[in-house]
Amino acid sequence: MLATSAGYVNTFPAPGLRRTVRHITGHNEEGKGVFIKTDCGDHHRVIGNDQALANIIYSTKETPVEMNGDVDLKFALETEPPLHYHNGSVCRMIDFAPGVISPMHRAVSLDYGVVIEGEFKLILDSGESRILRQGDVSVQRASAHQWENITGNGLLPGRMLWVLLDCKPILINGKPLGEELNELAPYYENR
Repeated sequence: MLATSAGYVNTFPAPGLRRTVRHITGHNEEGKGVFIKTDCGDHHRVIGNDQALANIIYSTKETPVEMNGDVDLKFALETEPPLHYHNGSVCRMIDFAPGVISPMHRAVSLDYGVVIEGEFKLILDSGESRILRQGDVSVQRASAHQWENITGNGLLPGRMLWVLLDCKPILINGKPLGEELNELAPYYENR
């Protein structure tokens, strides 16, 4: 990640971005929908040299999800997830400092990425790139990529939301693709 924005993000939300609120629902004894929890998330992880902050909105360890007895709720509240779960899901919001470029990385998963605030350049390992603006969506199919926050010509923070779902192994010429975290490894491994 770029050293130029070091020290920018160490709390949620990142300076210059609005606070987001998560509303978790469930059921009362009569089966009617109720709000169980309203907050800003349970797991916040600073990435890089205070250059980004991951906010875990929710995660599950299995599909289909077991919600009886609030099994999923207890798991999501008590467990800080890895990059993604096999047979599960992770919903992660990341606040990026101005001008940050993520390391090239690959999750072997199906990832839906939505630009919530700002503008980002999605750069693939082939060298191809696209600009994504607020409301745009990327569908990452286990491709190696980088994100560059170009909001306000790289002078403002930006925010994206990802939902990561498990996938079957990806084979290229008969060989499986592996996860590539590079400089992101310390933030996701052994979790």
